[in-house]
This record gives sequence, structure tokens and C-alpha cells, in this order.
Amino acid sequence: MLVIGGGPAGTSTAALAARAGLRVLLVDRAVFPREKPCAEYLSPEASRDLEDLGVRDEIEAAGAERLAGMRIVSDDGAEVTGRFVGDPRFTPYLPYGLAVRRTVLDTALLRAAARAGVEVREGVALDGLLRAGRWVTGAVLRSGDTLTPVQARVVVGADGLNSKVASALGVARRGRPHRLALVAHLSGVQRLGDCGEMFCGAGWYVGVAALGGGVANAAMVVPFADGPAIARDTEGYFRSRLASLPELAERTAHAEFVRPVMVTGPFARRARRVVADGALLVGDAADFYDPFTGEGVFAALRGGRLAARAIADALAGGGTASRRRLAPYVAARRRAFRDKWLLERIVGLAATRPAVMRRFTRRLGRRAGVADLWVGAAGDTVPVRALLTPRHLAAFLW
Repeated sequence: MLVIGGGPAGTSTAALAARAGLRVLLVDRAVFPREKPCAEYLSPEASRDLEDLGVRDEIEAAGAERLAGMRIVSDDGAEVTGRFVGDPRFTPYLPYGLAVRRTVLDTALLRAAARAGVEVREGVALDGLLRAGRWVTGAVLRSGDTLTPVQARVVVGADGLNSKVASALGVARRGRPHRLALVAHLSGVQRLGDCGEMFCGAGWYVGVAALGGGVANAAMVVPFADGPAIARDTEGYFRSRLASLPELAERTAHAEFVRPVMVTGPFARRARRVVADGALLVGDAADFYDPFTGEGVFAALRGGRLAARAIADALAGGGTASRRRLAPYVAARRRAFRDKWLLERIVGLAATRPAVMRRFTRRLGRRAGVADLWVGAAGDTVPVRALLTPRHLAAFLW
């Protein structure tokens, strides 16, 4: 089995497949630790997967910040805070999410995969897929100027938003809305609390959370049309956006960038199919809509668990990783993520519409406990169906 990509999706898939008895090679074009444009947020439920992989204690000991919930602020200053433990009917795996640098998270996960028996090669990129008719039979890997063909019973594309595996399979697809994300590490941000914060503007938003050591992650999502302005002066563009919101203008007036601003996108992406004969997509390579709810790392880890199980079952007893035998993975993903896909679209579309977010924050603030439900659903601690009632949906409507 060959896994392309050493982020949370790839390492989760690889480690759990190796535990199931498969021989696994994982490659990534980067050399770790490496920086990654990401909000660097993990929902409370993601810690269940970190525990299963044996890295949660290591990540917390490395300085991950605990986040008790989320504060949402609309462009007119209206705000509401929801907490993961606010509703006694739903008990989270842990009462907090985590803010953790990807340099810490990804390196820990890569080591966990190696401990599970995965062969890990860094600085190795995908050059192309090997095929026999409709079947994917392996890949050609590139290390410097050297090309190496590798045969594999199944190739897993865990190579992120702009997946080369998805493109090679002919299933990559762009959707709407088209947005870009800019991610900064800032020192000197004032009044960072125990909750993550989302500030919504007209057509854009930015999330802010403490990362430890006096540094905050600020992840900004903006229209794709702003690409030329971003390219001309990325840091200047970032500062001008922060300065346009009064609270953030004051709190970041003396903040400094501690690494270059990173840019990723465009969103949204969803593969037409996530399985093929001899291949499977997981994590952002399979789909990514919008980062407002912070689903990326959790979906990658949990998707890796589902992928590893499906692959192990398909290959058991000398079986093949045919599209038909991998079909249980498609069904398992649908069961696991269908409701969250709906929530992502509701919130992702609303987040950049000021009138909607003003109404949303005000209504939630007047409905005791409902904000905790919304934040809990975004944090994977509350079933999305608990929100699908007239009373709770009313926060968006009146």
C-alpha cells in the first residue's frame, strides 16, 4: 500500500493500515517539521483519534493550547460565545479543543506512523500514477532528479487541497464559493482568551486563537478576486483587513508577524469520486468546502480511520482494492460526515454575509444554550441533527 501525503489524513490512514497488518509506504514531498497554512485547530472529538494514534499526550505536552469554545463577532460588534460543555445532554470526549502548530502535530503523527511499522520517506514527491488498463497499480516517485516506479496494491491520495492523485485520477473538481485563505502567526495580539474567536466582515472572515508562547494563529478567508492584491503585498493586505474591524484593529495594533503569511486555496473542492480501482482519496484530497467550522484536521484523522478499515477489509484474504470492494468507504464517509457537510455549507455561506451574521449572533445571544449547541455541533461534540429544529434554525431566520 502506498500513501501519498504525510499530513493527518495520510499518517492516520497509514498507521492504522499498518496496525491491521498491511505493508505501507508513506511519502511526502516535504521534509518535516514543515510549516502548513492551516487554522491549526482541532475539535474536541479529534482528540479521540489522537488518543487512538498514541500522540495526544505528546501534543499537549508540546504546548498545545486548550480551547473551551468559540466566540463569534459580527461586523457591527454583536457577539456570542458558545462552549463545548454547555449542554448537559451531550458529553464531549474532552471538554476542550486544541490549538496546536502543524509543525508539532504533523511531526508527532509521522513518528506515530513509523512506530506502527510504516516506511516513511520524506522529500519524495508523486510524479505520476502507474496503470494497467483502468487499474491503478502504483506510482512513479520523484526524489531530486531520480524517478522510481513503485508497485502497490492500493494508492491512497492524501495530498491535500490541490491533490495530484485526484487530478491524475480525473476526479478533481472545483466548486463554489471561490475563496483564498491567508494564515499568519502573530505575536503581541492583546486579550487572547480560552476560546477561539471568529470575526466576520463583509465577504470575508478571520479566526484568531492562541498557539502558546505569546503567539496567535490568525486565519483569514477572503474572496478569490483579491488574489492580485494579495500577491502585490501579502502582509500589507493582511494588516489592512485586520484594521477594518475596530476590535481587531485595537488588539493587533502592535502585533508582529513571526513568520511569512502563508496563502492557500482556492476553495471549494470535492472529488467526483473518492474511490477507483486500486486507489482511494482521503482528507482534503477528497473534499474541502470552507474552513469556518474548523473541520479539516478532524475530518482528516477520522477519514483516515475509515479508509484504513476499508482498505484492510478489501485486501483481506488476497482480495483486491477494486472500486466495488472499496465501496464501504464511500458509505462510511457519508454516514460519518453527511450532517457536517450540511452544517459547513450553512455556516460557510452565512459567514461572509453581514446581515445574516448580525442576526445570527444577536439571536443566539438571546437563546440560552443554543449557542453552545451550535458551537458543539461545529466542534463535533453535538449531533448536527440536534440543531435541525425550528427553534434552533430560527437563529438564522428571525
